[in-house]
Amino acid sequence: MNYLSVTIDKLQNNQNVFLTGGAGVGKTTITTQVIKHFEAEAKKVAKLASTGMAATLIGGQTLHSFLDLGIAQDLEELEQNGKLQPKKKIKKLLASIELIVIDEISMVSADLFEMIALRLKQCEFSGVVLVVGDFLQLPPVVRGADEVFFAFESQAWSAMEFVKIELTHIFRTDDKAFIEILHNVRFGLIDEQTHYALNEFIKPLPHDLSRFTFLFGKNNSATHHNRIELDKIEGELFIKEAQIIKHKKTLSDKEVHRFIQDARIEKELALKIGAPVLFTRNAWNYFNGERGEVINIDENYVYVQKSDGKVVKLEVQEQSKTQWVETKTSSGIEMQEESLLSIYQFPIKLAFGITIHKSQGMSIEDLVIQTNEIFAPSQFYVALSRSSNPKNLTLIAPQTQWYNLAYVNQKAMQFVKEEVC
Repeated sequence: MNYLSVTIDKLQNNQNVFLTGGAGVGKTTITTQVIKHFEAEAKKVAKLASTGMAATLIGGQTLHSFLDLGIAQDLEELEQNGKLQPKKKIKKLLASIELIVIDEISMVSADLFEMIALRLKQCEFSGVVLVVGDFLQLPPVVRGADEVFFAFESQAWSAMEFVKIELTHIFRTDDKAFIEILHNVRFGLIDEQTHYALNEFIKPLPHDLSRFTFLFGKNNSATHHNRIELDKIEGELFIKEAQIIKHKKTLSDKEVHRFIQDARIEKELALKIGAPVLFTRNAWNYFNGERGEVINIDENYVYVQKSDGKVVKLEVQEQSKTQWVETKTSSGIEMQEESLLSIYQFPIKLAFGITIHKSQGMSIEDLVIQTNEIFAPSQFYVALSRSSNPKNLTLIAPQTQWYNLAYVNQKAMQFVKEEVC
């Protein structure tokens, strides 16, 4: 089946689509191609996600920003904050949009989905919605010990009548035994066979850790590990500072800092010749998560040699924060995306360590997972599924049983199982 053609066909026939499947099955690739297809036909596409990081991965905005929801977590807060009724500019904006893409739908709460549906109804949105994600990956962030309620639990989910398109072929690895382990961990099925299979990945670490990328649950751990390992490399330290250009002068420093964090941009990129790095974007000659080694650095370029021996001459890339604004054109006033902020930096980061959250969408070759920092449902699955070569995967021995790490939100699992059936 040509999933891209099927997805485009459903959307063009005015059907809302739920594009799903486990990690590494190509959801991001198809989503990107769908967006390109619609934009090539001069159709306006809103690229949205619940978190800043997920939004920047598809070059879009957060749902709260785009729909002017402020900081409201639910409809009651939306009313309390005086944002229940949409502004005229939001109505104009949604009238011009033909496709709304919501990525990482698993992180969208039921309350947020209800607010989305309300805005679309208030603004008489006549386009289509493509939601993308896997409910057996990272769940919505909740306050304290509050219960998690997923988007599929809202009444609005049923009302949108999504056509489900499920991708099943894993492209990240072709190791059939590992694919079976991933399937079991995704569903929290840790039987005796899976238990022993995971134990096989517990290996002694060599003294030289430079060829591995460590996945941590905590940001401080990743930062600390990168600093220690970089210090071990002799030679000059180069600091490449990101160039920040505010197109909207009223943008606060706090907003700039938040965007830099969300977009996985290093404000001060510390490098040495000989340091291993990960590419953080996709391009024709490298992919997100691919590893290389810095072999030369000059004023304008960083030269990175990949494992296949090919050298990439890297220059800074622009990453922009955008918003939709009314713009005068030759055919009248139109809603167009306008850049608020541009950050120029090299699309790489040190490969010694990264957080599970920031490894989103990456395929990593030589991987070590710090299992003792797993703290959320499906987090272990997300970490494990980053591995593109299970022969080079190492698990730090956990201080608990595997079934305590590979736990899944039961509501999410029930929903996915029903959907599969």
